[in-house]
Amino acid sequence: MTHRKSDGSVTDDRSDLLLSEKRFSSVLQLEPASGRSVSSVDLSRADSPERDRRTPVVLSTQSQAARRLGTQQLIPKNLAVSSRPKPRHHTTVVTLPVKDLSWEDYDSDGGDGSSFRRNRRNKSYRAAVTSLNIEALTCGDETDLLPPVCEDTTVSSKQPAKSGHKRTLGKLRNRKQAGSFKDDPRFYQEIRERGLNSNHVSTEEDELSPTEATEQDQTIVVKNYRAAYITWSQLDQVKEMGILDTITPEERKRQEAIFEIITSEYSYLHSLSILIRHFKDSVDLTSTMTATERHHLFSNISVIMDISKRFFQDLEKRHHRHPLIQDISDIVQNHASHHFEPYIIYCSNETFQQRTLQKLLTTNSAFRETLKQIESSEECGGLPMISFLILPMQRVTRLPLLMDTICQKSPKNTAEHFASRWALKAISKLVKSCNDGARRMERTEQMYTIQKQMDFGKIKPFPLVSSSRWLKKSGELAVCTEDRSLFRKAFSYRSCILFLFNDVLIVTKRKSEESYVVLDYATAENVSVQEELSDSKLNLKLLMNPNSDGRSEHMTLVAESRLDRARWVTALCNLKHKSITDDGEALPQYEATKAYLPKTPDELSLQQAELVIVLQEVEGWYHGVRMRDGERGWFPANCATQITNRTAMESNIQRMERLRKETDV
Repeated sequence: MTHRKSDGSVTDDRSDLLLSEKRFSSVLQLEPASGRSVSSVDLSRADSPERDRRTPVVLSTQSQAARRLGTQQLIPKNLAVSSRPKPRHHTTVVTLPVKDLSWEDYDSDGGDGSSFRRNRRNKSYRAAVTSLNIEALTCGDETDLLPPVCEDTTVSSKQPAKSGHKRTLGKLRNRKQAGSFKDDPRFYQEIRERGLNSNHVSTEEDELSPTEATEQDQTIVVKNYRAAYITWSQLDQVKEMGILDTITPEERKRQEAIFEIITSEYSYLHSLSILIRHFKDSVDLTSTMTATERHHLFSNISVIMDISKRFFQDLEKRHHRHPLIQDISDIVQNHASHHFEPYIIYCSNETFQQRTLQKLLTTNSAFRETLKQIESSEECGGLPMISFLILPMQRVTRLPLLMDTICQKSPKNTAEHFASRWALKAISKLVKSCNDGARRMERTEQMYTIQKQMDFGKIKPFPLVSSSRWLKKSGELAVCTEDRSLFRKAFSYRSCILFLFNDVLIVTKRKSEESYVVLDYATAENVSVQEELSDSKLNLKLLMNPNSDGRSEHMTLVAESRLDRARWVTALCNLKHKSITDDGEALPQYEATKAYLPKTPDELSLQQAELVIVLQEVEGWYHGVRMRDGERGWFPANCATQITNRTAMESNIQRMERLRKETDV
């Protein structure tokens, strides 16, 4: 193709391109008079001695082509492509620093629903360059130099992340064989299985949702979560075999749920290996504590890892047999019934584990400093050790929800449906045993300790230790006594310590730092409380009828804060809980965004992504019911976010009722 020059001569594009490459010097400079970029060497004279003027070299963003006025421009050679690039998946979490950039800039160019618009890169590049005031730069007397771009210098697109969180999912998808989720495993603390939401339909857009930053808290395990790896439908084998064209949408959802158990188990296994390799087997950390403390911290975690490895191997063999997995319910049921007993031992040790860790952190400076160094290492992802220690409890409580999703996606009255129901029962029975084991160890030890601290004195004693009795709440309140005289009415206050058990209330006064004198007590059915409505008065009226002497006793108690009063009223009034299934749909639901470990008996332990029905909110604390097992307690409001989707709320209530019925949990 030929073009006519301004002087009337005709030239060929191919010869012009060769001459331009030969004439392009190493440094560009701005021409002060015109504001256009020209070569530091007179290119026009090198081409033709007859011409004494210099040929202007224009920036691509300031050229006539960019302004849609011409057809020629000079651009760096390494930016030119011969064909339109094939759109690739982009799953890395994106930060949006520009206000006018919205998610509408992501469209389905190419059909995958996760690519940038074709012109987004051009727009951002043009906006970055045109934001420079070129005219202002050319008004000065001095000539600004633009450093050249060396064509053999490659710009690495894989810069290391500085935030401590590895963005690896995009790499997996962009590989030629993107189906292997084992190439770059993620921490189990970072993922949230889609199957935890029974009515969720996994889509690629889910992974474009940015995770919100959460404020770190020393007492709460904090971690933003994302979906686990790639989905089943994104596997290369599934696409190459055309399986998606031969199955129904419901079967696809079932396959996604099955595959997610496999991928999340591998992530869980990876995190367990970090716990053992960098914490349990650390020589430096072991030297800072006794053998008993080390056993209380890590218990049988090595056994837990071994059974998880065997469980994953069986799941992986089933996956390798054929990408369209018929079922995994038999594997889950077999392991839950015959191989997962060590989980009960580990969960039963939870009380000793938390107490030992807290003691070491507060009294052992060598342990604290060594632990801090290990936690800050790149291999541990900057995660605290406690987030690794609670992983077995977190994993075992999620498995019933994941199995319930498979059960709901399986066709009714089929072998797969009945097998998934039996697997759900088996894994739920294991979870119940883990919960009972943890409570039993904690309650038994606690009751023996309180029994030694009680001095009944003149009050008729009774044995405290019982397998059916546990502490619900204890704390200090002020007893208000009214002194009436002829001319005035005065009030006096004295301190008392209340111990509220599930079947009895004991009122004591402090004898020493760790001993108490019993003043009175009454059984739970004979205790009633009335809260004064005035916020200025933190009073609550307690009635024991009959008390330990068989008579009616009235007491006016004063709390330290509205929250303290609300927690005591809740504990005293809810000694016999009523079911919330009737009005559960009208109550707000919250999802835990981070795990929370309780510090008092009336607080509720939460795992990440746990669902809670909130009954009350006071001074930044929620009182709610954990949906998976009906356990009640208080937890900080910043640990959860409210669910506003009505369809999701109704589905959660249905799942709660279904799990209670199916598993008797």
